[in-house]
Amino acid sequence: MEKVAIFVDVQNIYYTVKEKYHCNFDYNAFWAEVSQDREIIAAYAYAIHKGDEKQRQFQNILRGIGFEVKLKPFIQRSDGSAKGDWDVGITIDVLEHAADVDRIILLSGDGDFDLLVDKVQTKYNTTVEVYGVPGLTATSLINTAQYYREIEKTLLLGR
Repeated sequence: MEKVAIFVDVQNIYYTVKEKYHCNFDYNAFWAEVSQDREIIAAYAYAIHKGDEKQRQFQNILRGIGFEVKLKPFIQRSDGSAKGDWDVGITIDVLEHAADVDRIILLSGDGDFDLLVDKVQTKYNTTVEVYGVPGLTATSLINTAQYYREIEKTLLLGR
């Protein structure tokens, strides 16, 4: 059985799915798809913690599916901009798991991860599969990953 580790950039998936499809990503459908004939060694969902009840409920749903939810506080800067980036945390966790699994599954359209994907594939000979929203996933990330899976209607809620 193929061993996999899953890493979800929750904010990226949330906003790109909302922008393209005006609905939400179906984490249950995703889990059913990726867990078929595979052993999930680790599954992380990286999110921003604002402390509201709806967000807590969503995080509990993710935990119920099988994800370990990692949270960072939402930081509102004095100029009105916000900070809440998990790129370094995701990178560290991917590198920690890359040698122990056959496949890394990354859910993000962020082109900053193309260097990470290349490193994992060349140094560890681990397959990397990227899930992203068509038209909103960086071309460099799509081209670097061995597999790219478009997030489309079978992975959406209410479609």
